[in-house]
Amino acid sequence: MPEDTWLTARLIPTSGINGAEEQERRATSALLAVMTAVREFGRALTQPLGAPAGPVQTFIEVPFKHGDKQCFPDGLIRVTRGQRQWTALVEVKTGSNQLQSEQLERYLDVARDEGFDSLITVSNEIPPVAGQHPTSVDRRKLRKVTLHHLPWSEILTAAVMQKEYRGVADPDQAWVLGELIRYLEHPRSGALEFNDMGPAWVPVREAVSAGTLRPTDSVVTEIAGRFDALVRYAGLKLGRRLGTEVTPALTRRELADPASRTQTLVTQLASTGLMTAGLKIPGAIGSLYITADLRAAKIVCHVDVDAPRAGRPATRVNWLTRQLKDAPDNVRIEAFTMHGRGPGNVELLRVVRSDPTTLISDPTKELRSFRIAQVSAAGSKRGTGRGAFIDSLLGAVDDFYEQVIQNLKPWMPAPPRLRSSDEPQPVEPVAPSLVSTAISSQDGPQPDQTSPKASDDAQQHATTTEKPLPNQLAKSTGKTASSTT
Repeated sequence: MPEDTWLTARLIPTSGINGAEEQERRATSALLAVMTAVREFGRALTQPLGAPAGPVQTFIEVPFKHGDKQCFPDGLIRVTRGQRQWTALVEVKTGSNQLQSEQLERYLDVARDEGFDSLITVSNEIPPVAGQHPTSVDRRKLRKVTLHHLPWSEILTAAVMQKEYRGVADPDQAWVLGELIRYLEHPRSGALEFNDMGPAWVPVREAVSAGTLRPTDSVVTEIAGRFDALVRYAGLKLGRRLGTEVTPALTRRELADPASRTQTLVTQLASTGLMTAGLKIPGAIGSLYITADLRAAKIVCHVDVDAPRAGRPATRVNWLTRQLKDAPDNVRIEAFTMHGRGPGNVELLRVVRSDPTTLISDPTKELRSFRIAQVSAAGSKRGTGRGAFIDSLLGAVDDFYEQVIQNLKPWMPAPPRLRSSDEPQPVEPVAPSLVSTAISSQDGPQPDQTSPKASDDAQQHATTTEKPLPNQLAKSTGKTASSTT
């Protein structure tokens, strides 16, 4: 029998999973066990939640008393450092199962009564903004206990980055972490990727096409939140490939008040049929912005690049096109001038390569920046697969980064050159030195020095001036005029 038909033994097998309960229990046990076994991975997950640096202990299905009932949270994490202990309850959901407010509030009460620090929830729900929880709970229950949420996709990203990029000191622990990654990537694990825009996707898309969508429609808020969640998932997936943390590009106000971000997106979608978001990529020349146009069924990815601060306008355009030598011809470039308002000159890359002056309307105006954009078709289906909106957006983000952004570098001025000692030194004209007997400009116009009479008068005047008076000489030498005589 050929060996390619043999199945490799796995530390965490996906076979034998019967039902959602078994799937949830196996995923919880696998995650918590690897957090204990792989110190770096456990630290990577617990440090952002406020845990100290120390050994991680984990337990599953710990019973607690809540009133006259007994409850069983899916897990418990304890981190100890010296005299300090940090303890958190864990509630896990897999597949399409969603967290329930009533259950979370009950566990918050248990954590408060036991003196625990946090409640951590794990599910496939991705909140639009990092730090925001997908399930609303009574805010009064969060006075002494903090509530955190970890999507399965974020846990998978943390595991991949720790193993592939940050590293694990012990080879055996690295292998264990690799087994968890393989398990979470399997469809039967219940740790699903973002695969659904929700039941409101088709009605909203049709209302946008018909021009009947209103900001007050409840379905608009749902789609706006789903779009932000999809963009965040795209950042997690891209960061997994790059080995860095890709985060949504949000303003300080949007980070402090996520509801304002959602409201802005709702207004934009209802009025223009557009939804815009951005991704901040460390080390990239700029943020990657994504615009979904539901009316035109298009996805536009763009990045803004500062133009060089030296050289002619055509030279600055050529500086950009040289870096885009491998980019597709249908990439669009827009040039903005210094102190200019409104849109700039726009042309496709294939035209700009042959004639850079197509982006220059006035050679006397200095180019300030460029906007590089790529347009792709947007799918219409709510799920995943061919013709789906989710896959079309994920593909557009990956292609634009690979073909455009990763090849761009910011302009740097050339360093000053050290002049060689062999080069001739420029000789500057030396100004004539002033003598102490020079006549002040306040003495009036002077006679022409070229005439003989003027020379005699000047010599006589200099002699008279240089001869000291008796009182002046006595004052300078400390003797009287009579003693000198």
